[in-house]
Amino acid sequence: MKASKPLIALFAALLATPAIAHPAAHAADPATAMTAPAAPKLQATLRSLWHGHIVHARAYAKAMHAGHTADATKAANDVVANAKQISGAVGSFYGDAAGKQMLTLLAGHWGAVKALTDARAKHDEAAATTAMNDLTANAGEIAKFLAGANPNWPEDTLRGLLLAHGAHHAQQIQQITAGDTKGEAATWKAMQAHMDTIADALAAGIAKQFPQKAA
Repeated sequence: MKASKPLIALFAALLATPAIAHPAAHAADPATAMTAPAAPKLQATLRSLWHGHIVHARAYAKAMHAGHTADATKAANDVVANAKQISGAVGSFYGDAAGKQMLTLLAGHWGAVKALTDARAKHDEAAATTAMNDLTANAGEIAKFLAGANPNWPEDTLRGLLLAHGAHHAQQIQQITAGDTKGEAATWKAMQAHMDTIADALAAGIAKQFPQKAA
């Protein structure tokens, strides 16, 4: 139990950061709103794929809370299928080896989120602590991999975005487990906006690195 406190404090701090907790606020900036994305089709595709990730992960958490095993299995399978699509998108720019590495890293992310969901459903704090540690470590691994592939993606920035994403997962799972529908609705809204932030950052980096290929 003690080991989880630093991570809980870190995740709470991330969610309390205005730029992370409310990324949609940037859309209200007239200058930002008037700037068209360099690769609108890529941006739309990545937004759709990353939204799919959280939609299926949320469905898994809700199914586990309700005790609907079949629905949970379907949702878990959907998360994996979505991860393959995201990895395929990465591979289309960086090659098959990079796509496979991305899939391995996303499998680690989902494995940690799933383990955290299962632990909360069982009220197993030790397992929850391990899952949170894994989620944090995986965020760093993904950030390092992506930063190594594209110089337009600063590793620290990516790590911050991914840690905030993990924090949203952790908060949402806790709220679903507690039956806090109002709190979860607020988290879900912020989570969706944050997915756009991540997708847009990735799309912008790819468009800058591959201006002739990204559209």
